[in-house]
Amino acid sequence: MRNTKYFFPAVLMVTVLSHLPFSNGAAQAHGQSQYVPVTTYDPKRDAAKDIDDAVKEAARAHKRIILEVGGLWCSWCRTLDKFFETQTELLSLRDKNYVTVKVNFSEENENKDVLGRYGPIQAYPHIFILERDGKLLHSQDTGVLESGNSYDLERLSGFLTKWAPSR
Repeated sequence: MRNTKYFFPAVLMVTVLSHLPFSNGAAQAHGQSQYVPVTTYDPKRDAAKDIDDAVKEAARAHKRIILEVGGLWCSWCRTLDKFFETQTELLSLRDKNYVTVKVNFSEENENKDVLGRYGPIQAYPHIFILERDGKLLHSQDTGVLESGNSYDLERLSGFLTKWAPSR
């Protein structure tokens, strides 16, 4: 006779596990977001689609959209990234109120059509704040947010707070 002592519990466990909500569809059905923020400057990305996806997420989450325009070639873009990484309260403030999209601008892909929607850019990085429906609210040269060789915590916090959605 075959030892069935472990067979039935294993079948039961597989049956139970197969009905648990691990799939993406289950997360979506429960109102959880499928959105993945665009956190790198990538010339191969479709910036128009990234912004459209951000608009959908912003509407769902009641946030605004922050477009960070720059590229891997841009030292101040890397400085801004590092600043957010080291200032956890600032990062929390941003992520609580905004859907972030990095839009590449480089020789490989200038994203002229997409960026042309929002007006001129004089220097990089450049920040555009969009309402949750995608309408441009503000265009910001980041030079005024700098201090020495980095960014100014008070100025950047004030900027993000000023343009955060009212809740």
